[in-house]
Amino acid sequence: MVTHRAAPAALADAAGERVFRAVADPTRRAILDRLRAKPLPVHDIAASFPVSRAAVSKHLRVLRAARLVQERRRGRERIYQLDPRPLVAVEAWLELHRASLRRTLARLKAHVESASPPRENDP
Repeated sequence: MVTHRAAPAALADAAGERVFRAVADPTRRAILDRLRAKPLPVHDIAASFPVSRAAVSKHLRVLRAARLVQERRRGRERIYQLDPRPLVAVEAWLELHRASLRRTLARLKAHVESASPPRENDP
């Protein structure tokens, strides 16, 4: 029987789900990586990708909804800046599962090490 632990409260809500959906897409992760260095206008972000500016704008909308980026206007430009705070909940969720995986691997290691070595006549 498989049992599932409850997700941390921060991920059980719609905001947590939006964060996971946002970072699930490789283009959005690449956009976040670009924004790690410094805030960028949308045209600079779009120039980094082989998709249309409209497609990049849609990705930025998803990232804004997940609160992973903040937008501000500078004249006619929209400047986007990374806001890593929502990723703290993701990190906590991953750590929960990382600890579980470590325990599972430790049990497997103990089981393998305690098993008697195979005999030469065993199939």
